[in-house]
Amino acid sequence: MKSIVNYEVQDLIATITMDDGKVNVMSVAMLSALNDALDRAAADHAVVVLTGRPGVFSAGFDLPVLAAGGPDAHKMVKMGFETAARILSFPAPVVVACTGHAIAMGVFLVLAADYRLGADGPFRIGANEVAIGITMPHFAIEICRQRLTPAHFNRAVTFSEMFNPADAVPAGFLDRMVPPLELHDEANKVAAALTKLNMSVHAAAKLRARGQTLRAIRAAIEADDDDWSTPEA
Repeated sequence: MKSIVNYEVQDLIATITMDDGKVNVMSVAMLSALNDALDRAAADHAVVVLTGRPGVFSAGFDLPVLAAGGPDAHKMVKMGFETAARILSFPAPVVVACTGHAIAMGVFLVLAADYRLGADGPFRIGANEVAIGITMPHFAIEICRQRLTPAHFNRAVTFSEMFNPADAVPAGFLDRMVPPLELHDEANKVAAALTKLNMSVHAAAKLRARGQTLRAIRAAIEADDDDWSTPEA
């Protein structure tokens, strides 16, 4: 059976491709496989290119599991948040090649990467929690805060505004938009340039630059954890 996450490494570039044959839901299985791939990239001392299947990077958490609640949903959500925090502090550069739609937990992974390329097309990028009746988690607010412009941050967080790839660039979701057929080549070019960095210096600079953000995100994950045991009134 085909794996939902594929790992390939060449010339110090590790390409991690998510493909569940559908919309790349952030299930426990997907997140476990993604973390296994990140373990391999760390062991290979490789720059990471994280990408999805044609037309969709990820549509976010597995909604039936989320709607059911309970320990399975809690485990999935916490794994998702911790995976994004891991990417945000990963010792090597992480490049995202966003192949299409990136929604909710999918876009939080995009926001955690160091350099974010997005394919042009009729795609939706954003956090839809409020639109589907979910108060934005503390973690989601902090991961959005660290990359989005103030005006776009408020629109994205408080009323779930969705952005097309062109508008996602000035909003802060993406660094650059490219034609779909050029996406992977461009991601590899960026990654190849990043392999020239001194990785220990890069890692130290990343942690120093993001120290305040990472502390806020870790506190937010703890607050969200508490919310599972103390439901809203």
